[in-house]
Amino acid sequence: MTLSITDEINKIATVDLFERDDKKGDLKTGVFVGRPFYLDYDKAYVLIADSWKERAKGIPQGSFLLAYYEDESDVSEALLLRVLRPTKLPTDSDVTSSMIEYYKDNLKTSGKQSQLDSFTRYEFSFSGIECRILGTFYKNKDGETQFGADVENFYSAHHYSVIKPNSKVLERIVNVPEGSITGRPADIKIGKVRYSSSLRFQALEEDVPVYVNPKDFLGKRTALFGMTRTGKSNTVKKIIQATVMISDKAPRTLDKVYAGRGIEENLEPFAEDGLPKYPVGQIIFDIDGEYANANLQDEGTAIFELYEDKVTRYSVLQKRGFNMMKVNFYRDILSGFELIRSDLDRENTVYVKNFLSVDLIEPQDKNDYSAMTRYERKKAAYLCCLYRAGFNVPKNFKIKFTGAKELNEAVRKGGLDPQKGITLDEAVDWFTTIWHKYDTDEYFSDYKKKKGHEWADEDLKALLAFLTRKPTSGNKISGYIKLRPIAKLHTETTDKPFEEAIIEELRKGKIIIVDLSQGDPNIQNMYSERICRRIFEDSMDRFINNRPNNFIQFYFEEAHNLFPKKDDKDLSQTYNRIAKEGAKLNLGLIYATQEVSSISSNILKNTQNWFIAHLNNDDETREIKKYYDFGDFTDSLVRFSSSSDRGFVRVKTYSNPFIVPVQIDRFSKSDGGE
Repeated sequence: MTLSITDEINKIATVDLFERDDKKGDLKTGVFVGRPFYLDYDKAYVLIADSWKERAKGIPQGSFLLAYYEDESDVSEALLLRVLRPTKLPTDSDVTSSMIEYYKDNLKTSGKQSQLDSFTRYEFSFSGIECRILGTFYKNKDGETQFGADVENFYSAHHYSVIKPNSKVLERIVNVPEGSITGRPADIKIGKVRYSSSLRFQALEEDVPVYVNPKDFLGKRTALFGMTRTGKSNTVKKIIQATVMISDKAPRTLDKVYAGRGIEENLEPFAEDGLPKYPVGQIIFDIDGEYANANLQDEGTAIFELYEDKVTRYSVLQKRGFNMMKVNFYRDILSGFELIRSDLDRENTVYVKNFLSVDLIEPQDKNDYSAMTRYERKKAAYLCCLYRAGFNVPKNFKIKFTGAKELNEAVRKGGLDPQKGITLDEAVDWFTTIWHKYDTDEYFSDYKKKKGHEWADEDLKALLAFLTRKPTSGNKISGYIKLRPIAKLHTETTDKPFEEAIIEELRKGKIIIVDLSQGDPNIQNMYSERICRRIFEDSMDRFINNRPNNFIQFYFEEAHNLFPKKDDKDLSQTYNRIAKEGAKLNLGLIYATQEVSSISSNILKNTQNWFIAHLNNDDETREIKKYYDFGDFTDSLVRFSSSSDRGFVRVKTYSNPFIVPVQIDRFSKSDGGE
C-alpha cells in the first residue's frame, strides 16, 4: 500500500536522532566520519580520514553532518553542521614537506603499488574540513527532540564525534520546522536532497524527500532566482500544483461566511489542521505565454490544461479560449481613465499632468445641481478626447450635459442643445467653439462677476486644452494624440470590467492566467500593475471592514520587467505595498527572475522563501550573500551550470531555520491529482 504524505511526515517524526545500538552502545544514526579539533559558536573544524570518507560514500560540499556530545551514560545533544570547505591541519606543513620529497624521488604514493611505509601512508590520509554550525538538536525535559537555530553551550572539541546521517535521519533533519519536529498533515513534497552536481556516490543512496508547508508560502513572499533553463518555471509550476492540492481541502468558501450572521468572528486564515480555511486564488502574470498556452514542455501539459475547470485565461488580443482584457472606455469611465493614467504616468509635461489629475468621480449627492453640472461637463469633454483619439464609439452613443442658451447659439445658428443629447462629433464642435471664445466672449467674464468663480474650473480647462490641443497660452500641444496608442485597449462591448471579474474568481479559489506575451512592455506593466492594485485595494477594503480575505497568490515570471528597480525607494508602488503590507491581507507574492540585483531592495528585504539556482556572475551572488547564510553557497552557485543541474536549487523556507540543497521534482500532470 502506498503511504500518503501525512503518513510519511508522521514516520519522519518518529525517527530518533539519538538512537544507540543496544549491544555495542554505538550510535545508529549514521556513519562516523571524524572528530572536531576546534569548536566555537559558529564554526567547527573536523579531522577526517580517507577511509572514513570512503565508508561514508563521500562528504560533498554543503552536506549535513551531526556532531554528537557524548558521555558514558547518554547522548542528548547534537550540533548540526554544514560542510563548507577544506581547512588546514596543524600538521599539514610537515605532511606537505614529506609529500614533496617523495614526489622528487618519483616514488609511487597511492594504490596497491604504493611505496610509502604504513606510518607515512596513515599520516597522509588525514585532512580537515571547515563546517558551519547551523544549530542544536537536543532532548527537552519531556524527552522530546527539538531544534534550536544556535548553540547554547559547547564543550571542548574532544568530547564530540561527527557522523554523516543516514537517509532516515537526514530526512528528519531537512524537514525540521522551526522549534520542534511534529507530523504536519498539510505538507507537500517538492523534491529530494541533492548536495552536488556530480552524483557518483549520491546516486547510489536512497532518495531523501523534502517537504514544504502551506504556511510557508500562503500570504508570504517567495523568490526564485537563476539563469534561463535552470528550472525556475518548473519550480513555480510545482508551487502552483501544491497550492491547488491544499486549496481543494479548504473546509468552506467565502460566500458562506456571512450566511445569517454578518461578520466573521475569527479572521485567522488557517484552520486547526494547518490547511487554509478558504480556497486559495492564484493569478499568474505570464509574460512568455508558457502557462496560458500549450507547449512542448511539461509532458505537453500546461497549467491551463491540467486544471481546465479551475483556470480562466485573459489576453489583450482576441484569442480563442481567452477572455478579452479590454475596457469600454465610454461606459467604464474610471477604469479606462486609470489605464490612461498608468500609460501616461511618466509624462512630465504640465498639460499632461493637469489632464491626469482631473477628478472624474461622480458626486455622491446627485441632488447637488452645481456639482453634477460640473461633473457632466468634465465627463463629456473627456469622452470627446477619446473620440478625437480614435476610440471606436458604441452604436447610437450620445452624451448629455448642461450648457447655456447663449453658448448653444454661439456654437450653431439656431442652437445646439447638449441637454437633449448630442453625438460626440457635435460635442467636439460645441467644446471647441466654447474654448476658442473663452478669453474673449463677454458671457464668461460676466459669469465670473456674477458667480464669483469661472464657468470652467481647472479640471475642465485641462480637458479642453487636451481636446483642442490649444492651451490658454503658449504653443500648440499634442493633446488627445497622446491617447492614440491606448485606443487598442478599448472595446465597444458592455461587459463587467475585467479586473472586477478577476477578483470575483480569485475569491472563489480559481486560477487566473494573464497572458502578457504580446510583447509590448508598456502594456505588460500597465495591465499587471492595474490588476494588482485593484486586488490590493479590494483586500484592504475587506480588511478595514473586518471581512475575511482568502489567500491570493501572485506569480510573476521575468519579474525584473515589472518590478521597481533596486534603488527605487517609492514605497507607494503597488508591488512594494504588496511586499510590505500583503501579509496582513493574505496576499502572497511569488516572483522569478535571472537578475537578483535588479529587484527593489524593499521587496527583497520582505522575502521569506528563497529558491536559488545557478547564477553566472559575482554581482548577483554579492546580492544573495546579504540574506541568511547563502554566502555558504555562492561559489557553487556560479560554478554549476550543466543541463543535468536543472532544478538543483538551494532552498530557505519561512519555517525552516536553515538552507537545504534540493533537486526539485519535475512538474508532471500525473502529480495533479490527490
